[in-house]
Amino acid sequence: MVDIRVFSDSIANIVERVIDSVVTISTARITFDLFSFGFRELRGIGSGFVITRDGYIITNYHVVKDARTVDIYFRDGLSMRGDVVATDPYRDLALLKIDMNTKPVSLGDSDSIRIGEIVLAIGSPFGLMGPTVTMGVVSAVGRTIIGENIILEDLIQTDAAINPGNSGGPLINTEGKAIAVATAIIPYAQGIGFAIPINSVKRFIDMLNKYGRPVIARIGVYVASINRNLARMYGLSIDRGVIVIRVEPGSPAYDSGIREGDIIVKANDREIVKPSDLRRVIEESIDNKYVVLEIVRDRRRYVVEVPLIIETPY
Repeated sequence: MVDIRVFSDSIANIVERVIDSVVTISTARITFDLFSFGFRELRGIGSGFVITRDGYIITNYHVVKDARTVDIYFRDGLSMRGDVVATDPYRDLALLKIDMNTKPVSLGDSDSIRIGEIVLAIGSPFGLMGPTVTMGVVSAVGRTIIGENIILEDLIQTDAAINPGNSGGPLINTEGKAIAVATAIIPYAQGIGFAIPINSVKRFIDMLNKYGRPVIARIGVYVASINRNLARMYGLSIDRGVIVIRVEPGSPAYDSGIREGDIIVKANDREIVKPSDLRRVIEESIDNKYVVLEIVRDRRRYVVEVPLIIETPY
């Protein structure tokens, strides 16, 4: 039988270890006001968390998008101006830098997340300064969600409360490690929240270290994981792989004949079972500039070589 007091103390201890590394992010944008026929400053609030001792902070791209200034606030009241080092709009991630030594949050392994495990969301919901903590469980993994002007793949779903202002804050597991970055960009989410796996952050950082700038590699498809239940429900011919839910017209995938409903089962001879598998193989193929996909359509298999779109986002 679980001792509630011991469980409560363990959760509080986890929060104490990480809360000083979670920050509130205040941004200022310049917008044109139609009513006054002039420009005005628009303020925004989000969250973030420290990932290195030398002042690097991760947050969402949409938190700092088009920001003229970015101010970082710590729990103890310390504040300073931050610089936007790099952004990745396709992952909804941004890397910031402040000029001070900082205490980082340890990063976990989002590939090992289990449905049902307890998680803590820490951030500044609704612009409330100073981190707020909510608790829930991992409700699902591998979600593909369509938001306003964005499609996010391989998201973690949780019932921990994630509201506007939480965006960019960490999702913490019971080991005190960040396993995801909360995003409140989905306007219709009620009672559920979504977060970007921390391994996507690691790949974002790896790209910066390898190429000296953020590099995006893609083929123009958006995919979602399938399983036996989905295969049975939709009459799919296979129950393992990722199903193409959208193909960008004019993209390499479209020109190669890939269409919605196709199931990608292998990439460069590696088995694909979730969106992050496909993304990883595509990113590892940047130097080759193409990826070889094995696709199932109407119980027939075919192999196609697809050129990559390689971009540097700004």
